[in-house]
Amino acid sequence: MMKTKAIRLYGKKDLRMEEFELPPIKENEILAKVVSDSICMSSYKAASQGTEHKRIPVDAALNPVIIGHEFAGELVEVGAKWAGQFSAGDKFSIQPALNYETGPVGVLSAPGYSYQYIGGDATYVIIPNEVMELGCLLPYDGPGFYPASLSEPLSCVIGAMHANYHTTPGSYVHKMEIVEDGKMAILAGVGPMGLAAINYVLHREDRKPSLVVVTDIDQTRLDRAASLYTVEFAKSQGIDLRYVNTKEMANPGKALKALTGGYGYDDVFVFAPVVPIVQQADEILAFDGCLNFFAGPGNSDFTAPLNFYKVHYEFTHIVGTSGGNTDDMKEALKLMSKGLDPAGLVTHIGGLDAVIDTTLRLPEIPGGKKLIYTHINLPLTAISEFQEKGKTNSIFAELHEACKKNKGLWNLEAEDIILKKGHLLSV
Repeated sequence: MMKTKAIRLYGKKDLRMEEFELPPIKENEILAKVVSDSICMSSYKAASQGTEHKRIPVDAALNPVIIGHEFAGELVEVGAKWAGQFSAGDKFSIQPALNYETGPVGVLSAPGYSYQYIGGDATYVIIPNEVMELGCLLPYDGPGFYPASLSEPLSCVIGAMHANYHTTPGSYVHKMEIVEDGKMAILAGVGPMGLAAINYVLHREDRKPSLVVVTDIDQTRLDRAASLYTVEFAKSQGIDLRYVNTKEMANPGKALKALTGGYGYDDVFVFAPVVPIVQQADEILAFDGCLNFFAGPGNSDFTAPLNFYKVHYEFTHIVGTSGGNTDDMKEALKLMSKGLDPAGLVTHIGGLDAVIDTTLRLPEIPGGKKLIYTHINLPLTAISEFQEKGKTNSIFAELHEACKKNKGLWNLEAEDIILKKGHLLSV
């Protein structure tokens, strides 16, 4: 048997770090070592709602579940049923959305929500048979581990792009996807997921817009985005990329539409649940334009005005997506193996001991993704704090130098330092 340490959910805001024995794996299961997990707002919602959450079993108080669903690691022991398909030492990521209407634990089953022995915030887990049966154990042959952890959030952006649709004139055929060589706007687009969208658009192999306009009202964040995903690189990909601060614009919609010569935008993505931004998106749509409301509002009563004259006469389309599917994750992993680096999403790192506080306070903590390395103890630490901490700790000094060489971003060198020396940070 293998001993694991994990963060388990018993009920509303009741998370506990516990060490316990995993049972021996069955012939249709796989034992795996978790290396990294990125904390998602969905985990905050699950922890806040407890058994009222649709994916949390009603008996969690008696049979607690391991939280965390954006994780990557290595396979340790493969049951006989899967020995021909997977091998010990294989690196992996997992698609947590198993697409069960009602899974084996009686809820919308998902690793990180519904199972006693699998979740991202653990040192070792048992991958159940249904994960493999549904094709949700995904091999990863790229460098490092954090890119595989971030394949799930990147897949959400990929899914959003695939979900957009347009019409064929004179018919009722809907053509899925963004418009090839079209005009795209990413509104409120320099938060973590907006950055992921920009990164994906610039690295996508099969379809690209000709113009991408990214907006925000925070110039510092716009400048950071422009330094990570440059106008020059976009140009090399055949894309006219523009970062626009709409804060001081008297009429942002009119000004943004003017950037297209009055044509408007074929594809508009809204990355913040803010009424004026939704209205702005509606205003700048081109004929047959698609508005993708990506941002998930916390308020179930969120509404915004929509121009229904344009819906009728200009064929406005509205879509929204929540997560990506398995094919989207496979696409994310493939792009990462070819060099797409999702590090722009990450602003903090921590150890397993940081998970409970971070998860319960996630909306209060600024920045992007919080990346957890489950085999170390480390309070949640912003990458921007490495330099100061490095004055008294040589490992943080090394981490700062590694990130400094990479535009201040997390990177494979920094991860290697954590994996080799991170256990010393708590000494």
